[in-house]
Order: sequence, then C-alpha cells, then structure tokens
Amino acid sequence: MKAAMKSGEKAKLGVIRLMLSAIKQVEVDERIVLDDARTIQVLDKMLKQRRESIKQFADAGRDDLVAIEEAEVLVIQEFLPQALTEAEIDGMVSEAVTESGAESVKDMGKVMALLKVKMQGRADMSIVSNKIKAALA
Repeated sequence: MKAAMKSGEKAKLGVIRLMLSAIKQVEVDERIVLDDARTIQVLDKMLKQRRESIKQFADAGRDDLVAIEEAEVLVIQEFLPQALTEAEIDGMVSEAVTESGAESVKDMGKVMALLKVKMQGRADMSIVSNKIKAALA
C-alpha cells in the first residue's frame, strides 16, 4: 500500500484499500483474525465478483467499466498465489476424479470438495467445474 501511495498509483491504491476493507469486514463480522487461507478466500471472492461484473458490463456495451474492472482484477491477482496453467488444472481434475472414485456427474460434489482446497485462489472454479463435468460425462 505504501509503495502505491509513494508512486502515485491511485487506481492500484484504491483496489488495495478495497481488499483491506473486505478483509477487515470479515474480521469484524466474525470476530476473528483471518489466516492466510481465509484471506485467500476473501480475495478470491472479490476476484469472482469482478469477473461477473466484467461479463455484465461487456454484455451492456460498457467498455469503459470493463477496463476499470479488468485493472482491478490484475491488482487483486498480484496478492493471490501463482495461477495454475490449463495443463495443471487438467491433471489435478483427472487425479481427483480417480481419487474420489467418481463415475458420473452425480459425483461431481466429491471431486469439487477435493479440488476446492487445492485450487482456492489459484484457478477460476467455474472453469474447473466445467472441466469436471467434461471428465465425468
């Protein structure tokens, strides 16, 4: 935050303040101090909200708002663990399907439960969900 303040990056500073605010809000609401895993969950939720906003703004033809949201996504991603590649996601999905013994789409919950912990903040879970459906189909 201090680096963004010193360099005069107002947009980045605003996003960092939003992230800190979201973290503090959860801490106050639940009366706890967040650990790293829970903090990643909060940031991942913010990232998901931004992606949904981008989709809606793009559908409405609001390219100016899409650009703002995309810039916020980039800043949030700086504070999350390294994103998984497509090949890594595919490998983890096939491994989880084998490990859980899933045979059909009905068993998708078992596979998601295994992967959610490993992939939180590192992959878009909607993409992972689609890959699981394809693997079980």
